[in-house]
Amino acid sequence: MIIEVLKSKIHRVTVTEANLNYIGSITIDQDLMDAANLIEYEKVYVLNNNNGERFETYVIKGERSSGVICLNGAAARKVQPGDVVLVVSYAQMDFEEAKRFKPAIVFPDTTTNRITTEKT
Repeated sequence: MIIEVLKSKIHRVTVTEANLNYIGSITIDQDLMDAANLIEYEKVYVLNNNNGERFETYVIKGERSSGVICLNGAAARKVQPGDVVLVVSYAQMDFEEAKRFKPAIVFPDTTTNRITTEKT
């Protein structure tokens, strides 16, 4: 049996920009991407703590150590700079493998978007 489980999570990061006039996606600081085991163009779900919006998009690499979290295109309508969001991705795997799998979970500082702790 194949099931879907949490693969990666950036827990409570602050939106720094919203760019309506871009093709679409979420730009994420490469340090956060690496820590959360996310790759460019990976599908993610964005959960907005401020307004309850939940939507999917894909990741674009942001400048390393910049703290950037920028929602682009239509997703820019679902956030405001300063909103706190969670970014999550899921993976499909065999049930037995899923029992042993540990997701990459990152807890950044919501003021700077820098990594404070990681749990893998």
